[in-house]
Amino acid sequence: MWYLRLIALVLITGCNKEIYVRDGVTDGDTFYLAPVASVDTDPALQSWVAYSLAKSVCQLELGGDNPARQSSYDCEFKARNILVDAWAEQRSENPGISDDYLDELLAVQAAGYLGEYTAYFFRRNNWQVPVEVDVDAFGEWRRQHLCRHRPQTRIIGYWDYRDKSAQRSPEAD
Repeated sequence: MWYLRLIALVLITGCNKEIYVRDGVTDGDTFYLAPVASVDTDPALQSWVAYSLAKSVCQLELGGDNPARQSSYDCEFKARNILVDAWAEQRSENPGISDDYLDELLAVQAAGYLGEYTAYFFRRNNWQVPVEVDVDAFGEWRRQHLCRHRPQTRIIGYWDYRDKSAQRSPEAD
């Protein structure tokens, strides 16, 4: 679980309250995790916390006018890889646990199709997907191994959205 602490530290040090201010509106100036994320030790939940933190850190690295709204193949792929690795670590520590979705994602990674899975199920028009990602080959594998599969994203963290102009000034009281 050392990687969770590392990701959280990077995320906290990367946040600056003014980084997202544009036209007087602050969008995503603070990253929050649901309180349950810090007290519930459910292995699946903690794996999704790792996903959420990894994706958020990647969004900060992308930068732009509003990093909280950034999306890229690389961010989603890296975050899904961390999700699967975290789940694999959880399962090695607790052999009796299972989660239908995360177990299927482990099989996707083991088959070497996590990049293709990411591109197939989560692609956005502006993503630049590497040429070596073979969605057609994944399609054949998917039909045999992922019958009735439903992709999931259980994001635990979120960026705070705050309109500074809507806040009451002390003089108003």
